[in-house]
Amino acid sequence: MYYFRKYLLLSGFILFLSLNSSAQVDSTYIGFFEHELSVRTYFMDKFAVLSHQENNHHDEISYRSNAPFGIGLGFSYKNVTLSGSYGFDFMRDKKRGKTRSYDFQYHSYGRKFVYDIFFQSYKGLYHEPKEEQYDIYPDISLRQYGFNGQYIFNGNKFSYPAAFNQSEKQLKSAGSFLLGGAMYYSRARSDSSIVFQDGHKLRNYQIGINGGYAYTWVPNKRLFISISASVGANIGYENIDGHRNRVKVYPSVFPRFSMGYNHDSWSIGTSFVYNRIYILFTGPSKMALDTGALQFNLIKRFGRAPKFLRDQKLIDTYNEYRFW
Repeated sequence: MYYFRKYLLLSGFILFLSLNSSAQVDSTYIGFFEHELSVRTYFMDKFAVLSHQENNHHDEISYRSNAPFGIGLGFSYKNVTLSGSYGFDFMRDKKRGKTRSYDFQYHSYGRKFVYDIFFQSYKGLYHEPKEEQYDIYPDISLRQYGFNGQYIFNGNKFSYPAAFNQSEKQLKSAGSFLLGGAMYYSRARSDSSIVFQDGHKLRNYQIGINGGYAYTWVPNKRLFISISASVGANIGYENIDGHRNRVKVYPSVFPRFSMGYNHDSWSIGTSFVYNRIYILFTGPSKMALDTGALQFNLIKRFGRAPKFLRDQKLIDTYNEYRFW
């Protein structure tokens, strides 16, 4: 019931954000598929990593999640994609312990704006001090609520939907500068495994700006490779066991990568989304929370959608809902 209420709130927020303004495109750079309806299946590896660097040591200690691989199914009609996946327990390495997780991500790849919303919860991590040897930490839990939004300056020639949804085609190589902002609430908790500046419960609040560049290379009319990266500076503070530290500036980085092949009626592709924000940045001690997902897609397109879908009037924005 708790997650259901959170989902309802997020859904209302998402509906509000979906009202992007339409924009003209340069047809020599961006093309469209003849088929309006498509079905996709995908395989996904999602992750969360808590990285700790203490007393200016060069090596980070990384505590990683061990959630199972997800198998997903999705449907797309024009500019809307709805997809979901489930991770079966046998699709994880039992030697690395068990991570209980709930990971909701929403990505809206529009013509002029890109939005990302995160609602993530993980409990139970592991550390690999030596090869094939694992230390299990079932008491470590992570939670993050986040929002990232960016303006795409060259959206009439560069297509995020073509790169990450494969719902349209990038016909010629193009790129764009990105500018936006983000806000995050993060929480890390450990009963005994980790100490956060003499405490066991860390809360972090951040808001800031970011900027970057995205580029899609098209070597031929069917193949593409896309990469984008943004760096940010966020203002925020830490609360450790109820004691608030002073306000400070935290760095962040948000890269994305995708590549794929488009035929007239089917596509194949892979994408990687990675987000790092620092949640502890006090003197010699630094702690970062890394989350992301690696996904492999198979897409089949069909000539004509059912009548009830054809009757819907959809705005010119490309929304992707993912549940796993």
